[in-house]
Amino acid sequence: MPAAALKPQPTRSTSRRAVQPVLPYEPVEKRPLPPGRPRDWYVTHNRRLKAMRLAIALLDSGVYVPNQARNEKIRSTALLIGVHPPSDSTCHMVRALMRYAR
Repeated sequence: MPAAALKPQPTRSTSRRAVQPVLPYEPVEKRPLPPGRPRDWYVTHNRRLKAMRLAIALLDSGVYVPNQARNEKIRSTALLIGVHPPSDSTCHMVRALMRYAR
């Protein structure tokens, strides 16, 4: 594969300088979760992990303000980093994490 094909393309951003995301994202090594917790705990834990990964990817791509992170943008970023498209609740959590990161 030619080296030019691996070069990340600049993304559209509201900033004045071109921002290039670090691509491709590496899948995170999975570790077993602690046994014996209620099912709701596992669902919430996994949702938080996914929201954190998405928030980091959005920040890396130049989306710094939660108002810029619409559901469509978050879902397209999820496809880019290789996770399943998030629910509306997870998208809301991503924006909350981005507010906290400011």
